[in-house]
Amino acid sequence: MTSATPSATPTSHAVVMGGSSGIGEATAALFARSGAEVTITGRDEKRLADAVVRIGGKTTTHRMDATAQDDIDAFFATVAPIDHLVIAVSGAAGSGAFAELDLAELAHGFDAKFWPQVRVLQAALGRLAEHASVTFITAASARAAFPGTSGLAAINGALEAMVPPLAVELAPRRVNAVSPGVIDTPWWGRVPQEQREELFAGLATTTPVGRVGTPEEVAAAIHSLATNGFITGMVLDCTGGANLATGR
Repeated sequence: MTSATPSATPTSHAVVMGGSSGIGEATAALFARSGAEVTITGRDEKRLADAVVRIGGKTTTHRMDATAQDDIDAFFATVAPIDHLVIAVSGAAGSGAFAELDLAELAHGFDAKFWPQVRVLQAALGRLAEHASVTFITAASARAAFPGTSGLAAINGALEAMVPPLAVELAPRRVNAVSPGVIDTPWWGRVPQEQREELFAGLATTTPVGRVGTPEEVAAAIHSLATNGFITGMVLDCTGGANLATGR
């Protein structure tokens, strides 16, 4: 018996929202290497053009701002039918000790990550293939208990809470999420290099695998969920075990 669910074949089309760097780019590259036609989106034309060169394969770009509804609507009005939708748009706002947490910044964090991912999926519904996959990218902060991350937990936890009901409501399309831990991506570029290396080294000592993650490792998790037609409604941790109690 064969499955009608698309895998990353030469006939499949993967759209990676936020595909010009980091986890999004690594995911687009993995889909491209597997033979899929890939469309990446982002706000910066040059970054998109540079990413296409690195990604290779049958990859095209579309400049859009995932926080702008007009841009989202214009993209989905013309894009080819989608077999795999990966929503890797994010932001950096929303962290900090709760007593001093700037609630306007927390709202900005929702505007940069939660609302774009939700708006993108809603706008994409008419362009998704019957057995398409949808993968949100959240973060381990959704279910961690680290001081200073309550705002991030709210943003990412809200997305993760939507996964199971969406998987049922949108079936037979599949909806999953990948929840990365600390990953060495350009997201950390705002932290000075020396401080960043010290932070990564400290985190490595508390992680069972003994290091921070790479974008390629998260991309492999995303690709696995997207192309396995029997997985839906799941949030997959990709944290190196940082969310486990190790007894250390």
